[in-house]
Amino acid sequence: MIGTEQLTDLLGFAHQLADAAARATLPLFRNLESVENKLSDGFDPVTAADRNAETAIRALIENHYPSHAITGEEFDNKAGDAFEWVIDPIDGTRAFMSGIPTWGTLIGLNFEGQPILGLMDQPFTQERFFAVQGQGANLRHIDSQTPMATRACASLDNAVLATTSPDLFADTPGEAAWQRISSQAKLVRYGGDCYNYALVAMGQVDIVMEQGLKDVDIQPLIQIVEEAGGIVTDWQGGPAQSGGTAIACGDTALHEKLLALLAQ
Repeated sequence: MIGTEQLTDLLGFAHQLADAAARATLPLFRNLESVENKLSDGFDPVTAADRNAETAIRALIENHYPSHAITGEEFDNKAGDAFEWVIDPIDGTRAFMSGIPTWGTLIGLNFEGQPILGLMDQPFTQERFFAVQGQGANLRHIDSQTPMATRACASLDNAVLATTSPDLFADTPGEAAWQRISSQAKLVRYGGDCYNYALVAMGQVDIVMEQGLKDVDIQPLIQIVEEAGGIVTDWQGGPAQSGGTAIACGDTALHEKLLALLAQ
């Protein structure tokens, strides 16, 4: 069991990690000299900002909590004790390289395999979304901090649905499910990456639906949505932290209806 004081200390450290990542990413945002492709067949971009930010985060963890495990996007995983930091230095590299400020630095912390802390930082807009298990979700914007709460929306035909791209579903077994749900939503919005989940926590968006996720893409966001009153699962209603499929809802009643549609 982790005490409140320890959680507070760990959250404070997560803020330090986000500050260090921002110092690495902001100078290169809208100022990139090159973008590399990780794939020989396809396109999976990575930039110096991705690597520099993760390097800075890892260095601080190694210095302050050398026994903790680390799972990251750009470098090899490090084994450790019951605490595991989960890092995506830039979630939304395509947005980053395009100058669109919907990317974010994701920092999560698991204890014995379960998410207990999540943080998403958008340093260009100076918005930081964070949550700790049992302590609610908050938005820090410049010098102000406000609690976040999802909104009630129990009906799909009244819901705003977001996903990063329809290409996530094209020519996949999930395409029919996406069409079934998106065709019934009040409004569908594309783009957003990790920012969509923050919008659910703020009560601006009702659903995020995605597939093809890595563990680092989703784990840091789970606490943010759920501590704001929402729910995040895979498409079968199970845990989402391993990646794959994810559906995030601000209203648990709507989530139940979506799972029924997904099961058809």
